[in-house]
Amino acid sequence: MWDFRVGFDLTSGEVLVEIRSTSNNDSRHSDHHRSPEAHDDLHRSPGTLDDLWSCNSEGREKSCCNRGACFTRLLNMDGLTKGLNDVVISGGDGRDGEYEKRDERSRSSRAQVVSGDHDNEHRCLSQRGKQVRKDHWQGYKRLPNEQQYADEVGTGTSIEPSEEELSDLSQACNRLWQLDLNRLEPGKDYQIDCGGGKKVHQKGDMAEDSLFYSLSEDIFRRPTFSRFCALLDNYNPNVGCKEVVTTEEIQEQTAFIEEISRTAPIKYLYRYLSLKGIVSENYQDFKRMLTKLWFDLYGRGGASDSSSAFEHVFVGEIKQCGGEEVTGFHNWLQFYLEEAEGRVDYQGYILPRRRGEAPDSETQLLSIQFQWNGVLKAVSTILIGVSPEFEIALYTLCFFGGEKDNHVQLGPYSVNIKCYRFGDKISSVFPIA
Repeated sequence: MWDFRVGFDLTSGEVLVEIRSTSNNDSRHSDHHRSPEAHDDLHRSPGTLDDLWSCNSEGREKSCCNRGACFTRLLNMDGLTKGLNDVVISGGDGRDGEYEKRDERSRSSRAQVVSGDHDNEHRCLSQRGKQVRKDHWQGYKRLPNEQQYADEVGTGTSIEPSEEELSDLSQACNRLWQLDLNRLEPGKDYQIDCGGGKKVHQKGDMAEDSLFYSLSEDIFRRPTFSRFCALLDNYNPNVGCKEVVTTEEIQEQTAFIEEISRTAPIKYLYRYLSLKGIVSENYQDFKRMLTKLWFDLYGRGGASDSSSAFEHVFVGEIKQCGGEEVTGFHNWLQFYLEEAEGRVDYQGYILPRRRGEAPDSETQLLSIQFQWNGVLKAVSTILIGVSPEFEIALYTLCFFGGEKDNHVQLGPYSVNIKCYRFGDKISSVFPIA
């Protein structure tokens, strides 16, 4: 038997339906069937309309069963009818074949939901349906001298390299990690679900859900993060296709370099390279060097002006010759945005070489396998939650101050920063766990 209660949320305009089983011995509502979202809400009173999940446009993507009660949020009246039928027919357990297929649909959902710490009203963008606000990104296309930038890093932050750091690349890289004041905090600023592990050549999807479960909405208001993300859609990912760079895109590049040049990691990089005699002591020359290093085009795949260090390392490319293959693509923000759009299918993490080191939700160095636009990336290691200025500084430092293999310490992580050169340009650079 079932009891139904229907309400209306005046804030969201959504119809809220509570569907409660009158049976007291229904074992299907036990805690081990509860979703991750439901576990996050255990601090709330069970059996209330707060225990609702967001649904997709059909109004029936998910339902949450909790201690004999089943709740559904419905976005329209069609969804109301379908939702009531689904819950009664399936018994409200969410375990029928349709819900087993929800993982694929959830990766391309576009509805925005709110989650996170309700004590401080911390708003997050759920990866199961989010829409990043991009309207302010248009301002980055203006002339760089017409744009507003964040303040310079405070004088209280020491950016002077020590003698030990100048003689030891690992210590210098670790110092950059310490200076990354914009790095996100796992569990607070974002949540990930690593899913299952696999070997590099193992077939099959070992992750039932997306990698990113949520990300704080505030992240895309941070100047260096938002300017970085605005650059990601400027490229044709197909290797061998000549890039057409517009004046507005050049202005975006210049403004991005100007923004990150105000941060501690980039200022430290400048002092390091200038003390080593690698760059001049003129800061404007240094910024122009960064722009050329990361954004100047060169040939890849037989076509001139078809690639750049920024495109390959952060955006990713798809190689067609000899079978399709994703190359590059080592940035967590690009992964997050592409996963949210449904173009990335996360397939699990790569098993560590040593047993007992399986990643968890706190991990910020992760080797993963995924498909991008249906093309496999067998393994890519990404630094999760780090700032764009940190990665630019780290990879630039290793390019000028290191070798092909650079075994360095980044906080708690021992990493090999692999660096491939194409003359005086970066062909590829990425971390290996």
